[in-house]
Amino acid sequence: MHAMTPEMQSCIDECLACYRTCLGEAMNHCLEAGGEHTEPAHFRTMIACAEMCRTSAHLMLTGSDLHRHSCAACAEICEACAESCEGIEGMESCAAQCRRCAESCRRMAA
Repeated sequence: MHAMTPEMQSCIDECLACYRTCLGEAMNHCLEAGGEHTEPAHFRTMIACAEMCRTSAHLMLTGSDLHRHSCAACAEICEACAESCEGIEGMESCAAQCRRCAESCRRMAA
């Protein structure tokens, strides 16, 4: 069991923000825009990112020391999502949120 540090609370906040951003953008902006926004690899990456962010926040909130593993994976998936979003017009805010979450998760995984 670990104590909730300000750094962990910040990571939880970033993960939940990234979850909302990726899921919201995928289900609204991307589905409505179509084209490259709904290209299978991009869309799957966004959904995977949202779910991994939710899972990492969940593990940190439960007090599990295993959060380090989910945070490491989350950082990697968030980076992949950011790269995918950066190649598509109108996805800049999603890419930026993914980068912030990745950086926070890297600190928690260390």
